[in-house]
Amino acid sequence: MSTVIVNDVRRGFYLDSVALMRFSRTISGLDGVEEAALMMGTPANREIMSDAGLLDDAGRAAEGGDLIIGIRAENKSSAERALAESKALLDQPTARDAEGVAWHPRTLRAALKQEPDASLALISVPGDFAIAEARKAIRRGLHAMIFSDNVDVQEEASLKQEARDLGLLVMGPDCGTAIVNGTPLAFANRVSRGGVGIVGASGTGTQEVSCLISQYGGGISHAIGVGGRDLAPEVGAISTLMAIDALDDDPATEHIVLVSKPPESDVAMSVLSRIGKSTKPVTICFIGAGEMQMPANAAQVFTLKDAARSALALGTDAVENAGAATIEVPKGRGRVSGLFSGGTLCAEAQVIFAAAGEDVTSNAPVPGVPKTDKGSEGHILLDLGADEYTRGKPHPMIDPSVRDEAMIEALKEKSVGVILADIVIGFGAHDDPAGHFAKLLQENATDICPAIVASVTGTEEDPQVRSSQIAKLEAVGVHVAPTNADAARWALSTMRARG
Repeated sequence: MSTVIVNDVRRGFYLDSVALMRFSRTISGLDGVEEAALMMGTPANREIMSDAGLLDDAGRAAEGGDLIIGIRAENKSSAERALAESKALLDQPTARDAEGVAWHPRTLRAALKQEPDASLALISVPGDFAIAEARKAIRRGLHAMIFSDNVDVQEEASLKQEARDLGLLVMGPDCGTAIVNGTPLAFANRVSRGGVGIVGASGTGTQEVSCLISQYGGGISHAIGVGGRDLAPEVGAISTLMAIDALDDDPATEHIVLVSKPPESDVAMSVLSRIGKSTKPVTICFIGAGEMQMPANAAQVFTLKDAARSALALGTDAVENAGAATIEVPKGRGRVSGLFSGGTLCAEAQVIFAAAGEDVTSNAPVPGVPKTDKGSEGHILLDLGADEYTRGKPHPMIDPSVRDEAMIEALKEKSVGVILADIVIGFGAHDDPAGHFAKLLQENATDICPAIVASVTGTEEDPQVRSSQIAKLEAVGVHVAPTNADAARWALSTMRARG
């Protein structure tokens, strides 16, 4: 029986990319549907949908500002049902005003007319249009948070220079996490309020640090995301420097934490020089960097856990790393397979493995770690949120099934002694990632399987409830460490003890 492909194109119809990913996942799960995607009709997205066998002539004729519904189903009736459900999802109210009336602002101007006191615009449109929308925002006096990615780095630099001249902050592009005045934005968590301000060029890094600070009894004043390329030479840390200025001037912020990949030397010098002028203590975690000369008011740490503890002056914690003693590994298995949904969590694990002198590779390597290839041996730590895994698919934090294939393969691999994984909860994330993970283990585990070590990034106040997620994992035999760093150390300690 041949499959059926149907497309529907909505002209000039924007919708948040996270919502589109969720809708795509919902439609893909319908009976009789082989694959489905709801995407904006940019050239890159049309190529993705074409490669996935989801385009017909109508979809190929779409333009960047159009939304394409692409469905491949077993038969015509399944395709038609899926198309009808897609349209219903797109037509449902996405926001309501104070009186409960559905609110559908189609432009920034319309939104500002409804909310004239707004001070920030969150932009989530295809990358081809993100800079234009952000310029509209800053020229109307709004700070901008750009969730969109695939933005030209020179355009990012130009936008941020203009915003700086206007005294406005641009968070992003590719800014996935922020907490402003206690309000979580995009992929963020409900954390306690307090005196620690975070500047993060990393989404999951910011989430892990903010959640740990909250768990350790502290709180967050603000967490300002700046985008993964803000500290690149082309941009020059414009937003990072402005965020430090803002937190320095904020009376509620007593300690500043900076989380980022290692910047190049000139950018690092600029950032460290500004930090040295701060009136507040600063913790710096350039994840994967070597030791650097710090200003007198700054401390360098090398893991996200240590960043959280440093911000609260808690010192080193060794007790939590004792959990490896209860983990049993099948004989003759000496390799760790790391399957991460959070890129910075994967990076933190690499730092810990490399510091221990382990042979480790990754598809998203930190400095000093080789890139994984077909001939790689030793431990392999994968960032499953990287483009190679999410091309045309939702991020694994949104759809944990993205990790399923790699997980099943690792369960069957006889050289793997420990599978190391992260569960990231909070706003924007899947509503039950631990439940999905547990079900996958139940359906695919055999009598002799690798040990599973995991951590849960989140808080008790998150919609998924951290303790509930931990309980679901432990119920199927997963060893849950207190932090991602502890999980990495448990995995290493277990392998060495059994080696």
